[in-house]
Amino acid sequence: MSATEAAAKFIDLSSMVGKVIQGDALCVMEKIPDNSIDMTFADPPFNLKKTYNRYKDNKEVDEYLAWCADWIHEMVRITKPSGSIFIHNIPKWLTFFATYLNEQALFKHWIAWNAMGAPRGRTLLPTHYGILWYVKSENFKFYDIRAPHARCRTCNGLYADYGGKKSIIHPYGTLVSDLWTDIHRIRHSKRRDTHPCQLPEPLLERLILMTTDEDDIVLDPFAGTGTTSVAAEKLGRKHIGIDIDKDYVDISNSKLNKTNMTMINGCYVSLFLKKIMTIRDKDYESIKNSLETETMMINKKMVKKLDLPYIREDGFRIE
Repeated sequence: MSATEAAAKFIDLSSMVGKVIQGDALCVMEKIPDNSIDMTFADPPFNLKKTYNRYKDNKEVDEYLAWCADWIHEMVRITKPSGSIFIHNIPKWLTFFATYLNEQALFKHWIAWNAMGAPRGRTLLPTHYGILWYVKSENFKFYDIRAPHARCRTCNGLYADYGGKKSIIHPYGTLVSDLWTDIHRIRHSKRRDTHPCQLPEPLLERLILMTTDEDDIVLDPFAGTGTTSVAAEKLGRKHIGIDIDKDYVDISNSKLNKTNMTMINGCYVSLFLKKIMTIRDKDYESIKNSLETETMMINKKMVKKLDLPYIREDGFRIE
């Protein structure tokens, strides 16, 4: 195939950006040019016999893994050398996915998202989902991110003692590790769409803030009811969602029409129920004067000012 013929088979991304489109993930991704997407994120069906409207989640193991190998290859192909590839799933399948990815990309992390599961017989109680993070080159985008200090719900005191070094802790919060315990599954039906496996927006917002810039393109080939696209829209990123189910696509685009950006003093933040979940470390200085504060006694002679993950009411608005 000549270069002209190869280029002709691809479509103009501008026709896809900004919405969730109906289609088969593989068929659509095959039409996307090489190295054109800044971040790809996949949360595919887990092959656990979940009830979807138009997809049967009960493939034979070999069939399921062969299908996964195909869309993983497409994700890697379309991601830019400066971009990131994320796949969310249960550990059982991620071990296979990592084998495929190790042949095509560079491993960065297995992020463990603490989300309690149900007992499954003779095994340990599953308490986390995994998110594989791969890149295509060493020249990938990355920003240190911070989450608020973990606190006791009853007394509001800091959970950690920081080895007796509270006097030198960061006023806002810690740099995020590869164990995420502060983002919870969607627990209330009023916040859930009619979808069996909906992810919380703060989870996607954290990944997006960590690895992309404003106006970068984020793609989700199994968009469901649009969590990734909504998160990207809130953070000023371009986005492409794909889902095979028309009902889910309609829900997604309806949500996108109502989505506004979340920005403090020109900096994008992840905000949930009036609490800031994630900020970039580099944005802290621009944000800190808009936050509520408190003082903490270190000892009888020393106090430390801490920033709370809540926005002051005086003279502030979310842009």
